[in-house]
Amino acid sequence: MPLLLTEEQSMLRDSARGLISDKAPVAHLRHLRDSRDETGFSRELWATFAEMGFAGLLVPEEHGGSGLNAVEAGVVMEEIGRTLMPSPFLSTAVLAASALTRAGSAAQKAEYLPKIADGSLLAALALDEGAKHRPLHTTMQAVRSGNGFRLTGAKAMVVDGHVADLLIVAARSAGSPGERDGLTLFLVDPKAKGVAIERTVMVDAHNAARITFDHVEVDADHVLGEIDGASAILDGVLGLGRGAVASEMVGLSEEVFGRTVAYLKERKQFGKLIGEFQALQHRAAQLYIEIEITRAAVLKALQTLDSDPADAAALVAVAKARAGATATRAVQEGVQMHGGMGMTDQFDIGFFMKRARVCEELFGDSNYHADQLACLRGY
Repeated sequence: MPLLLTEEQSMLRDSARGLISDKAPVAHLRHLRDSRDETGFSRELWATFAEMGFAGLLVPEEHGGSGLNAVEAGVVMEEIGRTLMPSPFLSTAVLAASALTRAGSAAQKAEYLPKIADGSLLAALALDEGAKHRPLHTTMQAVRSGNGFRLTGAKAMVVDGHVADLLIVAARSAGSPGERDGLTLFLVDPKAKGVAIERTVMVDAHNAARITFDHVEVDADHVLGEIDGASAILDGVLGLGRGAVASEMVGLSEEVFGRTVAYLKERKQFGKLIGEFQALQHRAAQLYIEIEITRAAVLKALQTLDSDPADAAALVAVAKARAGATATRAVQEGVQMHGGMGMTDQFDIGFFMKRARVCEELFGDSNYHADQLACLRGY
């Protein structure tokens, strides 16, 4: 398959770019940060997102969505990365919509998916528990109680968890931490008795939450998928999520590159434009090459998620690891080539550096995915 967008995907990209660049430039994020906005994103803009069909991008058509796939989600995420737009697109429209579509019962799909598509429901995946992404090391307990389960434990780095109307929670219903079998997903009302949510504003001015579950009762109707069988569901959901975050980092990297090249063409040193210095030209050229190779790797991973998801794990690992390394290089080069100005808060380049660092950790950093790839290759 050619590593190019189709005409329809290009139209989607242009539509998303027009809306996001107009309504959510980096100044939008800066305003939300400086005003200490309680939500951390614009609900009005999210409503516009839903009206344009972006919230229901992955929701099947029978439930009010567009029924599109991973490549299209990546297209929108790349545009989000260009302006660092804070929105619940990743948590709700990608992760939650995918989980419910893959594993939800008919009743669960009918109840939640139309609300995701119209923008009226926000959802969050509560998975990680520590400083690093280790989904199989889940220790949160799900103990059978009456007609359901009792959940006890804590989750960290729950993206958009502070505004979620629905939590998709991974807990261990059998086995020991580190074992693949024994994980179960639960649909939990964040207002349920025993749920405590603490908003954490991350270094990149985006939002996450710490959530504790103190003997939270969940009935059997709120189990998502098979009991003890969540690992297979998470493989697909996280594969899509990692591809989406990798796409965001491609957009972030390209925007930083464009801003840096523009600066090289206007800043003068010793009576010359600094872009005329060969050393800087070489560094800029190398960064451009890195971004284009990473773009190809990410698009290939997304295409494979759509065409042959069973064989996509290795490509997704490569894409996420490479996107993290490329974004890190892009922001470091960007800050350095901007000189002292690049280190100031009044200059936007620092926002990109902070977001790149968070995206690198989200759903596994480069080391995590290098290890995943080695395991898949039998090492």
